[in-house]
Amino acid sequence: MADTRKRNINWRIDTNLDGTTPARDAALAVLMDIREELQSLNGLFRCPNLLTIPQKIDAIRKNTARPKRKRKKL
Repeated sequence: MADTRKRNINWRIDTNLDGTTPARDAALAVLMDIREELQSLNGLFRCPNLLTIPQKIDAIRKNTARPKRKRKKL
């Protein structure tokens, strides 16, 4: 089955003669903005610095943990 989604295309947004945008075209513009933001976030999530944050937090947690108290013998 052929892929007919036409991804990453800038769709044409029509405007009325009075300068307003029809609701359908406004919704399309919002979806295009959301797509652009998601693509930029996706690029950030692939960043190696961001991916190593959990390991760094775990290392900080281990290095700053209080030492266990030794029990006194009776």
